[in-house]
Amino acid sequence: MERLQERINTAKNALTAFGELVVIDQPNAIERDACIQRFEFTFEACWKAGKQYLYDIEGIDVGSPKSVIRSFREINLFSVEEAIVGLKMVNDRNLTVHTYNEEIAIQIHSNLKAYYNLLDIWMERMKKESLRN
Repeated sequence: MERLQERINTAKNALTAFGELVVIDQPNAIERDACIQRFEFTFEACWKAGKQYLYDIEGIDVGSPKSVIRSFREINLFSVEEAIVGLKMVNDRNLTVHTYNEEIAIQIHSNLKAYYNLLDIWMERMKKESLRN
């Protein structure tokens, strides 16, 4: 349980850094790319916190970001719509780490506010539920 709280705290810290850039409406190329980079490390921290939550609280052992998202839907901590956004987020995150394409970067950046909101909600729900157990 201590490891879970550490992971949630790490994810919340990453969210704070991500939140500093995601609010910029008309970013220049450097701000956009920095925001995408912060999205990448925030996503990593969040899905790993989710994986730990599933293992510690639900007794579910899964190994990939998409399986973590699907499992959160199965345990009703994500709605269907949130799970769909979450799976899209995983796809976008995979695109960002494998290649750089400015058109893709612009498209992904346009999704980041929605991803930030989902990641924030996710961490809050996990924190709340983990404190109950």
